[in-house]
Amino acid sequence: MDDVIFLIRETMEQDAAGIHHAETEKRMVYCKVEDVTRSEFYNAGRSGLNPEFKVDIFQGDYQGEELAEHNGKTYSIYRTYRVPGTDYMELYLERKGGTNGVEVSGG
Repeated sequence: MDDVIFLIRETMEQDAAGIHHAETEKRMVYCKVEDVTRSEFYNAGRSGLNPEFKVDIFQGDYQGEELAEHNGKTYSIYRTYRVPGTDYMELYLERKGGTNGVEVSGG
């Protein structure tokens, strides 16, 4: 594993006044970053997804997170796959936000 990724868990917490706040927990895990295959790109695109890349991690590091951060950018984990016969899991990531992942600022 030659890179790191932050797995992000978001939960909603209610304060004493009854107001809900989003709580975010980030965990750093080691990974190997790879491009998605052509078939993955095509099949995901048919479902309206915009795959960016996949990461291989130790399956014990994954706890059902739906978001990840890599190089300062946030991604959605749209698919996971446990690699048979190994202790590894593949996470498939797509960029979220604006149009085609471009963040929109007000103003």
